[in-house]
Amino acid sequence: MSKYMDNAKALRERTDIHINCAQAVIMAFTKDLGLDEEASYRIAANFGSGMKMGATCGAITGALMTLGLAGIDDSAGLLRQARENHDGLTDCRDLLRVNAQTGTPKKQHCDGMVYELVELTEAILKEQGVLE
Repeated sequence: MSKYMDNAKALRERTDIHINCAQAVIMAFTKDLGLDEEASYRIAANFGSGMKMGATCGAITGALMTLGLAGIDDSAGLLRQARENHDGLTDCRDLLRVNAQTGTPKKQHCDGMVYELVELTEAILKEQGVLE
């Protein structure tokens, strides 16, 4: 398991403050990308729960913010993979609806999305030479 996945898991386990999916993804990487955790926390605050309206999944938007922070503006591979992994769905409301049909607890689903997007983001950052 990578340090970024460890970071994401530690963030998702915190109980002293709420860390949404977008925050968990970007905050997993920020120390190595030159942004402090507090700034990342604030930047991603309104992107959880699909921008607080069920739109694009917070884990996906957190991954996109992370790529942008790293200077990568080509997100096609990340978005393609996220769509492929979820039958074309990228909106929080749709992902949660499908998840509810499986009976999986919401937190477990959302944590899974965070971990999946951290993994995809890390792979892209390594492929682009941003991370070793």
